[in-house]
Order: sequence, then structure tokens, then C-alpha cells
Amino acid sequence: MRIFSGIQPTGRKHLGNYIGAIRQYVEGQDRGDPAIYCVVDLHALTVPFDPHALREHVYDTAAMLLAAGLDTDRCILFRQSDVPEHTELTWLLSSVTAHGDLNRMHQFKEKTARQRELVSAGLFIYPILMAADILAYNAHEVPVGDDQRQHVELARDIAVRFNERFGETFVVPEVRIPEVGARIMDLQDPSSKMSTTSASPAGRVLVLDDPKTIEKKVKSAVTDSGSEVRRAPDKAGISNLISILSVVRGVEPEQVESEFDGQGYGAFKTAVAEAVVEYLAPVRERYEEIRPDEKALEKTLEKGAERAHAIAHPIVDDARRVMGVGPAA
Repeated sequence: MRIFSGIQPTGRKHLGNYIGAIRQYVEGQDRGDPAIYCVVDLHALTVPFDPHALREHVYDTAAMLLAAGLDTDRCILFRQSDVPEHTELTWLLSSVTAHGDLNRMHQFKEKTARQRELVSAGLFIYPILMAADILAYNAHEVPVGDDQRQHVELARDIAVRFNERFGETFVVPEVRIPEVGARIMDLQDPSSKMSTTSASPAGRVLVLDDPKTIEKKVKSAVTDSGSEVRRAPDKAGISNLISILSVVRGVEPEQVESEFDGQGYGAFKTAVAEAVVEYLAPVRERYEEIRPDEKALEKTLEKGAERAHAIAHPIVDDARRVMGVGPAA
């Protein structure tokens, strides 16, 4: 089974990124044949960005993935822009993508509502590029957070439509979303997912935050006026913290509720803070070892791109051929 997923190089990664996506990458590298992971720098061009910062963030993200446990002997890790098949296939797939489907994408609506500067055409066709990322490798499985579900569903629709028109060319991928922790919410606004662009820095726990900062953010998390540690529609803040602790400890949410039955929010928040600190400490320490050596990071990404290109090139070449693009085979 071939696994593919991409991660944006937008600033430092937070706990939601780690739980929703990165930990899936690490687990998937032993199931994938191969598991292919991509730092999607082209996607990062669809919103306002600084060119120098973009390059730095690519290295930040690659170092974070390696620190989390990716092993390039067991998976492929590369920079999206180093493999031109991604952009070529985007254009080819645009011919079988409905304008109306793109109009319905939730993230496009959300991002355009927040964006005060130019809303680029790139942001609109972002889902086609994501479909190309996946289909260029004939991936069977796509591990993502819940916020990317709609984009993977569109990639499936595009693959089906392409195959119906031009013959069986692409694998129709399946989305893989963790049962618990797929959508970690903002600690200060539990109605919104944790994000690098959230209004308050206190709402997001960064993977590289020091222990005292993590403890302060978790203990200051917004909760309801009650004291019972249980999941409920009217207890969004506590429900979020229960999800976090269950993932970090590797237990079911019901076990968390049972353990803290009758203890109140103070003891519960302290336990969550301590568990998150312990969970992220090895990653932070390893990151600090890896990140300074940019030459080594670049070499890793280059080698990964060579391996990715070897897989993507014949697949995209086949798509060109069945579409009648280029010389006849």
C-alpha cells in the first residue's frame, strides 16, 4: 500500500499539527510501500508569504518531521517544488475539475474571508494541486487531519472522473483520519481549530514551546463553568483537553473521564499539562540537534525528491499519453 501526505511549511508546528498529521506520518512509514511525505512549499504561495521566511520554514518543517521520528530509510521525504510533476499534473487535472466543486471548498471560503490582501487564483485551485500531489504517486491512503477531509474527497472525485473519461489511470485514494484527535481545538476558543493564525498565541501549544509555556497555556485553557471532566456538546473546552490527554497517553477518552471523575478541573488541567510536556520534550530536543545543519537537511530533501520523481514521472507521463498530450508513444 502506498501512502502519501503533505504538510505546509507555514511557521512553527503546533500540537494540532502534531496529533492530527505528524504522528500519523511516523506510524505510516512502517505500513507504506512506500510512505511518501512532502513539504508543500507551493501550497504556501497561495497566501501572503515572505520568500526568505518560506525557505527557512521548509527547513523548520523538515527538521520537525525528522525529529518526530521519520526515518528516510523507511520513507520518502522531499520538497514539493523539487518534483515538477506536481505542477504539470495540476494543469492536466484542471481539465476534469468542475468550477462548482472548487467553489464549495470550505477552506477557500474561510481563508478568503480572513484575507485582507490579494485573494489569489492559486488559493482557488489549491485543491487541484493537492489532488495532483496525491494522484501523482497513485497513493492508496492519505493521512490528514479532519480539516483536509473535503480536499481528499475532491481528489477521489477527480480520479474517478479522469478514469471514466480516459481509462483506468489513477488509484482512487482513501482518506485516513485519526479517530481521536483529528481536530484539536484552540485552547482559548474551543469553537475553532488550533491554528498558527489564531487570534491569541495562548490558544496554541507549539511543539517547540518550553515546558513552562506549555504548562501556562494548558492551565489557562478556556473551560465551562462546571467542574465535571466529561465530553459534552456544551463542554467544548474540556472535551478538547480530554482528546489531547487521551492521544498523548494512548488511552481511550472514556479512561480519561473515569480517572478524573470527581477531581475537578484543576487536577485535570495539571495532568494534561504534564503529559503534553513529557510528550513533546523528545521532539523538541531532537529538533534542536537537527535544525542547525541546513546542508544535511537540503541533502535529505534532494535525495527524497529523486526518489519521488522516479515514482511520479511514469504516472504523470501515462496521464499525458491517455489525454493525447505530447507525441504518441
